[in-house]
Amino acid sequence: MTAAVHIPEYEDQELRAGEELVCEPAFWLAHLLLTLGHGDEEPQEYGVPEEAYDAMVERLGDAEAPGVLVRVPFGRGHTACVAYQNFEDESVIDFFVHHPDWGRLGFLGQHGPHGSGPGLSWPELTALARSAGEHDPEGIGDPARRLLLLLPVLGDADTPPEAQRTVAEALVAVGLRADAAGELAARLVDEPGLEHQPRWSVTADSPIPVCSSDYSPRQIPLALGITEEQARVLAEALTGDH
Repeated sequence: MTAAVHIPEYEDQELRAGEELVCEPAFWLAHLLLTLGHGDEEPQEYGVPEEAYDAMVERLGDAEAPGVLVRVPFGRGHTACVAYQNFEDESVIDFFVHHPDWGRLGFLGQHGPHGSGPGLSWPELTALARSAGEHDPEGIGDPARRLLLLLPVLGDADTPPEAQRTVAEALVAVGLRADAAGELAARLVDEPGLEHQPRWSVTADSPIPVCSSDYSPRQIPLALGITEEQARVLAEALTGDH
C-alpha cells in the first residue's frame, strides 16, 4: 500500500491511499459484491481468478492493516472518498465528501452492520464520474472506475432505464466478463421508478438536494454547517456545473 493520507476528521484511523488497487478486476468485483452483501459468490463467473479475489477480500478486510482509502476528486477542490475500515468486531465502508476548507465531512453513506444510504442521485453519480479535480494528481481519473466506486451509494427513483447498460459497460471496462456484466449491473442498479425508491429535491434551505429516504444521511443538506457560499459551490460541483 502507498502513502498515508491525512483527513482531519479521521484522526483516530490510519488510512493509506488505495488507488493502486483499482487496476485489478478483483478489486472491482470485491468492492461491488461486498457492498451488495454477496461476497461469497463464485468469482470465476465474472472472469476473476478465485485466488486473486480471495486475496483482495482479505486485504480489504484486514483488521491488522491500515484502512484503504480510494478517492474521486471533482470540481472546485472537492473529493469523494471511499474508506475501508476494519476493527476487531466489524468492518465498515464509508462514503463521504471532503474539502480542505471545511471543518467537517459530507457523509454519503456507509456499508456495514449499521449501514446508511443512499447518498447520490443518478445525475450526481454520472456527473462525478465525468468530472475531474483541477490539477489533482491523486485519486481516480477514469470515468468507469469513478462510476463503479461510488455506485454503491446510488439510490434514485428517477434512475433512467439506460443506467443498467451504462453500468454494464463500466464493468466490462474494468475487466469483468462481458457475458456476466449485464446480470450484475441489473443487481447493482435498482429497477427505476419503483414507489419505494428514494426521491431527491431541493428545498428553500439549501441549494444541495436532499433525499426522501429515512436511512439517508442526506435527509439534511450534505456537509450541513458549511457556509452558504461553500454550499453553493458544492451544489454546482455535484452537478458538474463548475
